[in-house]
Amino acid sequence: MSFTALCIPIFDESILEYHKTDNVDTPISNPYPFKSIEYYLYLKNWIDTVQWHFEDIIRDPNIDPAEALVLKRRIDKSNQDRTDLVELIDSYFLDKYKDVKVQADATINTESPAWAVDRLSILSLKIYHMQQEVDRTDTTPEHHAQCQAKLDVLLEQQKDLSSAIDQLLEDIEGGRKYMKVYKQMKMYNDPSLNPVLYGKK
Repeated sequence: MSFTALCIPIFDESILEYHKTDNVDTPISNPYPFKSIEYYLYLKNWIDTVQWHFEDIIRDPNIDPAEALVLKRRIDKSNQDRTDLVELIDSYFLDKYKDVKVQADATINTESPAWAVDRLSILSLKIYHMQQEVDRTDTTPEHHAQCQAKLDVLLEQQKDLSSAIDQLLEDIEGGRKYMKVYKQMKMYNDPSLNPVLYGKK
């Protein structure tokens, strides 16, 4: 089984489980063994799914400003959790391929495997929500056609991205590509780097 063939059903499972309640405060019930790669993939998509709905809620033009500020803090925390988890998944790949003999002419990819998987997770969410639009019965034929066309593109994108991720992992395993992971340096979350937080005048 390819890695993306493992990922996509887990992402879909997480999305469907979330939408049983469709509530951002629903506690996660991760069905996979703790610290397994499946566990991390499910958790990754759950974070993405909850954040998707945070982003919907905060765009309500009638949202109470105080509630919006609380939600913004939750979005910031979610972003940090997402970044930390991507780095953890990359650590899984680094460990898995640590004994690979890298070829002399090996090249580096524009992004690490886990950041590509991050995009695949979000793509699963786009597909789910676009399918919801296609399935609506209260819209015009034009809306339906537009959404179907968009869904077709998203499904093609999922196929292409999956192929690219699996090819990247094959190249890393074969020593034709090598991994180099840069830890994210988000300055706005760091009290020592954000001027507003450290009191720069």
